[in-house]
Amino acid sequence: MLGWFCVTLGVAFSSAIVPLINIEMFVLGLVASQPQLHWALVAAAVAIGQVAGKLLYYLAARGSIRLPGWMTRVTRRRTSGGRWRERTKWLRAKIEALRERCHRHPAWMAGTYGVSAVVGIPPFMATVVLAGLADMSMPTFLTAGLAGRFVRYAILAAFPAIFASWTHHW
Repeated sequence: MLGWFCVTLGVAFSSAIVPLINIEMFVLGLVASQPQLHWALVAAAVAIGQVAGKLLYYLAARGSIRLPGWMTRVTRRRTSGGRWRERTKWLRAKIEALRERCHRHPAWMAGTYGVSAVVGIPPFMATVVLAGLADMSMPTFLTAGLAGRFVRYAILAAFPAIFASWTHHW
C-alpha cells in the first residue's frame, strides 16, 4: 500500500511539473487495477504531489526562486531587444492590471484558485502562476490547493467503485 502511495505521489508531482503527464488517466487506471486501494489514500497522494509540484511555479511567479535556464525564455532572439519589448508591451500591461486587481481583491483570487483546484476551470496552472504573481499567502495557497485537489481526485478515485455498485443493482 505504501508503495502505491509513493508511486502515485511521484506521478502526481511529475504531472504538476510536466503537464503532458495525465494524472487523471493514471488515477483511473490505478483504482481500476488496484481496487484494494482506498480512494482517500489515492486522493491524498495526488493532492500532495500536485500541490508540491505546482509550488515550484508559484514560488517562481513570486520571484522567490529562479527557474532553470531551459525553463526561461531564450535570451538570444531574432529581433532586437527593443522590438521584442515593444511587441509584448500590451501583454505585460494586461498581466500587471490583472495582478493589481488580484491585490485589491485577495478573496476573489483565493476563491478562483480554490475552484480551479477542484474543477480545472480556469486552468489550474494559470491560477497557480497568478496566485504567485498576486503574492497570495503561502498558507492560503497550500490550504486551498490541497483541499481542492483532494476533492477533485477523491471524486475521480471513488468513481470506479461507485460505478461498479450502480451496475450491480441493475
